[in-house]
Amino acid sequence: MNARSQRFGFLVVPDFSLIALSSAVDPLRIANGVLERRAFEFVVVASSREPVSSSDGIRVVPDCSMADADDFDAVFVVGPNPLPQRGYGETTAWLRRMAARGAALGGIDTGSYFLARAGLLKGYRCTIHWEDRDAMLEDFPGIEVSDQLFEIDRDRYTCSGGVSPLDLMTKLLSQPPGSRTLAEQVRDLLVAQPRSTEDKQVVPLRHRLGGSHPLVVSALELMENNLEEPLRPAEIARCLGISRRQLERLFDEQLDVSPARKYLQLRLERARTALLRSTRAVEDIAQSTGFVSMSHFITRYREAHGCTPAADRARRRA
Repeated sequence: MNARSQRFGFLVVPDFSLIALSSAVDPLRIANGVLERRAFEFVVVASSREPVSSSDGIRVVPDCSMADADDFDAVFVVGPNPLPQRGYGETTAWLRRMAARGAALGGIDTGSYFLARAGLLKGYRCTIHWEDRDAMLEDFPGIEVSDQLFEIDRDRYTCSGGVSPLDLMTKLLSQPPGSRTLAEQVRDLLVAQPRSTEDKQVVPLRHRLGGSHPLVVSALELMENNLEEPLRPAEIARCLGISRRQLERLFDEQLDVSPARKYLQLRLERARTALLRSTRAVEDIAQSTGFVSMSHFITRYREAHGCTPAADRARRRA
């Protein structure tokens, strides 16, 4: 381990994820305790020295402003939820300045979106919170965006939300100037079950549903994989090697809903995620979730969410 401490900057923007910030900082704090010296320094940065509100309303006082912050080994943007519609200019300029000075760059939760806006992810593989992956792909079609928990591509470090920064930071601690032994000690103190870059963000259905009948799980997986061109219940039953009546009975016993109604719920859930987390046209979203008629989509959406798709999007933006 080099004698010089490694300096990490964490840029928090309004509505940043507090749990993501804590999950990123704690591995560094514990690493210092294991090594019994301040080998890793962490600094909270913001646009000014005024407190910044997190997504849950708790305010954090930054250590310094962007104007005063420099000389970092790595800089991470702790992204907000949801993504803002404007106000990227100052952050973009600062990130480009940090990149020019040789700092590694990272994005936490939606932080990789800010790196992409600054043009700093071209030629790199990255990831982002799964709810914002479609928006990322739409706005930056030339960037490779995975659905992994975290990605380390040379000097770009990105991860999804929640506690995934724990996995990213412990992985980084295994690399020089850290060591595998250090990372294992930190992980043992923080993580019950270590996760790797091979782990996906969204837990597979069979794990989410627990004790549900395997045929019900398989049917739901077929539905999730065929949202744009929905299958008929009889087609799903045929794929599973059972009768339609047996499929309906299983859904009634396990989920207390018919296969057709559950399929509609899945399509509407996917449509709402795309509607609120991207700028895609409502017509495009309707088509991609299997609604060939806009009037049918709007009617079903209003029944499920109490308002039209356009009104729901306007309310979120407001």
